[in-house]
Amino acid sequence: MSTDPPATTPDWGAPVIRTIAMPADTNPAGDIFGGWLMAQMDLAAGNVAARRARGRCATIAVEGMTFLQPVVVGDEVSLYARIVAVGRSSMRIQIEAWRRARESEETIKVTQALFTFVAIDENRRPRAVPPEPAPSVGDDGGFGAWSV
Repeated sequence: MSTDPPATTPDWGAPVIRTIAMPADTNPAGDIFGGWLMAQMDLAAGNVAARRARGRCATIAVEGMTFLQPVVVGDEVSLYARIVAVGRSSMRIQIEAWRRARESEETIKVTQALFTFVAIDENRRPRAVPPEPAPSVGDDGGFGAWSV
């Protein structure tokens, strides 16, 4: 019997995306395709990047993608994000994906990665990430746990 504490989702606020793995998301062997999961992670990170940069952003790198556990058809997949660094035009966003079987309350981390985005202008050229707005009393600036 393991003495490890049960897995819990990260303390980064609500999931950025929550979706259900469907039969159309499987590979030829009938398992959820890793590319589908990576695309969901990119969508979640892109949403956070666009909100923080207040505009268009492009994915330029993904680091440390590790598949820890499989996702099966019918699983609820929750994607959590947090901004770990903001540069002049770039942002690094940590993403964790967690699964929950339909008939269970147990959550299991299935993968994680570090995404790097660059804020871009209308000509697709890098632009500066604007400073975070100063939150008013009782306001988290709209970014909550996503902020650095």
